[in-house]
Amino acid sequence: MTILKEVLKHQVYPAMGCTEPVSVALCAAYAAQLAGEEVKEAVFRLDPGTYKNGCGVRIPNTDGEKGNLLAAAMGLLIARPELQMEILSGADGALLRRAKELTAQKRVRLEVAPEKHGFYIEAQLHGQSGSQTRCVISGSHTEVTFLAKDGKIIKDAQSREEKTACSAFKEVLKKASLADLLAWADAADAEDLAYIKKGVDMNLKAAETGQALQKTGFYLKELVRRKMLHMDLVSSTKILTACAADARMDGQPVAVMSSGESGNQGVVTILVPWKVGKEMEVPEETILRSIALSHLLNGYVKVFTGELAPICGCAIAAGVGATAAIVYQQRGADVRAVTLAINNIISDIGGMLCDGAKSGCALKVVSSTDAAIRSAFMAIHDYGISEVEGFVGRSAEETIRNLGNISTVGMSAVDPMIVDIMKEKNK
Repeated sequence: MTILKEVLKHQVYPAMGCTEPVSVALCAAYAAQLAGEEVKEAVFRLDPGTYKNGCGVRIPNTDGEKGNLLAAAMGLLIARPELQMEILSGADGALLRRAKELTAQKRVRLEVAPEKHGFYIEAQLHGQSGSQTRCVISGSHTEVTFLAKDGKIIKDAQSREEKTACSAFKEVLKKASLADLLAWADAADAEDLAYIKKGVDMNLKAAETGQALQKTGFYLKELVRRKMLHMDLVSSTKILTACAADARMDGQPVAVMSSGESGNQGVVTILVPWKVGKEMEVPEETILRSIALSHLLNGYVKVFTGELAPICGCAIAAGVGATAAIVYQQRGADVRAVTLAINNIISDIGGMLCDGAKSGCALKVVSSTDAAIRSAFMAIHDYGISEVEGFVGRSAEETIRNLGNISTVGMSAVDPMIVDIMKEKNK
């Protein structure tokens, strides 16, 4: 199996709602299905990044309700893990009322696990009969790494062998060069391209849903109507991505194709190169191959910055993928030109903070879209930020590694501080 297929399999999948609270619901569903009885009490432990991303975002099929806690309660009641990241499609009004009762009775509780630095969700359930069930999802949004009931271990992926198998493609990605990523995109087969096109169609549908909302996309269109912006390629692409992000963050019951296990990153990674390619009359197969590169680069950046970083993934992972894809459409597998684009966008918006999933993410999606197109245009014309400036490296790979060090080491105190602010507000 090729690395592109591994990335598409593990990081590019349909998701309804923000992927962090949805993953909390999925973990709850696995535990509840195994418990097989009504839950007396449930305690969830989340890494700081997952906690942060689920605080302010609306949950699908809840009439605008927010938060990881409600998502956890809904997952317990749905108890259908086979729905994976579309698990909240199984909710209705009656289930929502029952979930709210669980949280009001404090039968579902949430804790931050500050010692967990990677993606981590743990559910501990106590059943009415006294049974105890534990489920852990870690490393990715869908990977169950531990499952046990009443002391009997059903799955334990903590062994070195299983961990290596689970993260093998990430290790290959981490060692890859930009030339490797370009070659893998070039080699995308008909199956890959068909799956990528499915993601395009899903995200276009989400954007259509978002057009009905009076949110970020709406106000961009208002700027055009009032002649404060021109309706050109850049503006139309920003409106498209904003509307898709608006729909997701508003909790609309519409799935998007994610990238890097993030729906908003999927919006940028997919829709920016699609819209630009279509407007520039690039052949569709070339556009789809460019989106393959976009997915690969999004995943590549995140093996250095972490799954949930203090810096915005829409900006510095999906934006990197999108800008490289646009250059690929015009210049092919030109390492130098793609490097210029990557250096441009990271120099531009590399420090954008992530303060959790929420309606404001659409604003960051717009900034990422704008920067991706601008950075690509300059690179196509052989202009870019050089290694003598700031934290830009001598290659795209070095720039991304520098950014990863800034994210994981230099900004290590950012997430705890943001989480403290959120916890204080939630009081």
